[in-house]
Amino acid sequence: MKKLFDPVSLHHLTLKNRLVRSATWEGVAAPDGGIPAEGYAIYEELAKGGVGAIITGFTSVAANDVYFGGMMRLSDDALIPQYKKLVDLIHRENCPVIVQLALGAFYRPNGEQAEPYDDSLREPLHITVSNSLRSQETVIDEMTADEIETVIRWFVQAAARAKTAGFDGVQIHAAHFFFLSRFISPRVNHRRDAYGGTTEKRARILLEILRGIRDAAPSLHITVKINSSDFIAGGLTEDESLAVCKLLADAGIDSIEVSGNGTSVGGIRPHVNEAYFAPFAARLAEEISVPVMLVGGLRSRTEMERVLRDTKIELLSLSRPLLREPDFPKKLEGGESDVSKCVSCNACYSSPLHRCIFRKEAAK
Repeated sequence: MKKLFDPVSLHHLTLKNRLVRSATWEGVAAPDGGIPAEGYAIYEELAKGGVGAIITGFTSVAANDVYFGGMMRLSDDALIPQYKKLVDLIHRENCPVIVQLALGAFYRPNGEQAEPYDDSLREPLHITVSNSLRSQETVIDEMTADEIETVIRWFVQAAARAKTAGFDGVQIHAAHFFFLSRFISPRVNHRRDAYGGTTEKRARILLEILRGIRDAAPSLHITVKINSSDFIAGGLTEDESLAVCKLLADAGIDSIEVSGNGTSVGGIRPHVNEAYFAPFAARLAEEISVPVMLVGGLRSRTEMERVLRDTKIELLSLSRPLLREPDFPKKLEGGESDVSKCVSCNACYSSPLHRCIFRKEAAK
């Protein structure tokens, strides 16, 4: 029987327990992607808090990606020393670290915004978006094959830099309706070439990124974060997501983190409405041999142990609970607490740098 604080051995990765810090937006990086002192402090606190592994916040693979400010980046070799420093301070706490490689939007080299930001598609869960996609309807459709290859190359090059910096793995961010998530969604991708028209063709970009990273950095653990559903009309369905995950599993992905389009349900209460992606993650874990990681709404030791006991899900990842209590894993393991103090108010998303407002109040 799987236990919450059992050591876990995965491909190219060993964790001291089954709890993972899910990638969480910090927004503290310099424009070039450099890490300030505040950024190092965030990760040092997390590493000391007892989590089994850390996945960094959104780390762009492109130097000209300005989807929003404060993004970490692995788009330039000059940034490698700063990221090695980050890895080293996390490793000092016997904690492996995976960098989340992502792209907010594709910008052409001349600075032209090929895909303007439109937040209308990143709505809370279960909300059907009725307004038009405007320019996003055409951008992915109009990208040339060379531009798609450029994006693939960015991911592979960023992974190679991650390896040089000492990261234990990389996560391909194909969730939350950022670029790769949009690319694999039938709501946005209407291409009729090798990169669109069927689920398999829309997923091709992910498979080529995976294979490129495996060739460039064979010792890295490669994981992917993917929507269980886009939760929008015409978007990726659970059946299609399952099909994409099977393609990734067949291609050699090392683990899959299940999320959704819209990530933070409000009003989650322990023992009441936790683990909102668990049904899909459990189904996925039954149908593939690759380890599945569940994120979303985990608040109590009881529910975490139930998920591990009753499903084949291998790992559990936490985001908002670690904003409230970075040492929540230590508290769980030591018996100091069985329930997160996070009340899912989502005020962290409207606060500067996504900080828990209750921690800020306590610090006054």
